[in-house]
Amino acid sequence: MVNSTRIRVGRNLKDYPLGPGVSKAQRLEIMTKVTTALKTFPDEDLKGEFYPLEGMSKKTQEQLINDHFLFKEGDRFLESCGLNRDWPSGRGIYHNSSKTFLVWVNEEDQLRIISMQNGADIKAVFERLCRAANHI
Repeated sequence: MVNSTRIRVGRNLKDYPLGPGVSKAQRLEIMTKVTTALKTFPDEDLKGEFYPLEGMSKKTQEQLINDHFLFKEGDRFLESCGLNRDWPSGRGIYHNSSKTFLVWVNEEDQLRIISMQNGADIKAVFERLCRAANHI
């Protein structure tokens, strides 16, 4: 019995260094470019909201933690390679209204694109992920 299916990919934008080498200004540029793209999803099942970590309300933070969506500072491996610099500036999370599609911005990779849903329909999960990644 399959409870849920999840597919996730890490992506990095052309013309930017990987996470440990990205500056605060570049991280903010990446976040702006990605959030601009996220606002233009034509498909209703991908439309949602972006939550920047910087300035996030406690209520929103608690909800995202309870949903098991929020990534946090403190991972010793991310710290050791410099990925936690300027925390939480330039970082955030996007999810659709049904919480079957997420994008983490500037956590480990510049983008972590995640598609998931209850059940075993891997084709639907993969199709959603492909549509979203191609659009972004």
